[in-house]
Amino acid sequence: MNLKNKYYLLRHGKNNHQAEKPDIVYCYPDNDPPCFLIEEGIKQVNKAGEKLKDKKIDIIFSSDILRTRQTVKIIGEIIKYDIDKIIYDVRLRDINWGIFGGKKKEEAWLFHKNDMMNMFENAPPQGENWSACLERMVNILNEIENNFQEKTILIVSHGDPLWLLEGYAKDLSKEELIKQRIEKGTINTGEVREL
Repeated sequence: MNLKNKYYLLRHGKNNHQAEKPDIVYCYPDNDPPCFLIEEGIKQVNKAGEKLKDKKIDIIFSSDILRTRQTVKIIGEIIKYDIDKIIYDVRLRDINWGIFGGKKKEEAWLFHKNDMMNMFENAPPQGENWSACLERMVNILNEIENNFQEKTILIVSHGDPLWLLEGYAKDLSKEELIKQRIEKGTINTGEVREL
């Protein structure tokens, strides 16, 4: 895929939900109280900031959820980016697991019959499937591409949305996306990847 801009993807740093409730699905759009970065996550983000320091980031787009807001604030301070200019967009939020928010991940996967391909087709009640998540990520990417060119852009989001966006940019099929996820997982917390 030929892009007009240079992109870096960053997943938020590790948060309290991941540390304390690793087998529980996030609520949407966030837990109550909201998830926040833990010390390990802050260290991850600081390390990411050092990697981004010399990349000359022109624009930052971020999910509007607390853990991503905390992430971009740290990044902004490290790379000397005016945090008032960060563009927050609800389309960059994590996937919505609907009625499974706050429940065991096992229950959510049983709904999908433990079949990842099913995650593209069937949405949980009051939630979305991977195809809908991908569609909103493609929409924001296309919007950025239509409005900017030759910029260096940082997108800060969550595991599933970033995995889907990266796969789209690499022209991966659903089957290839699933194979990649099984073999490598999604982008790690605090990880920076060039798109």
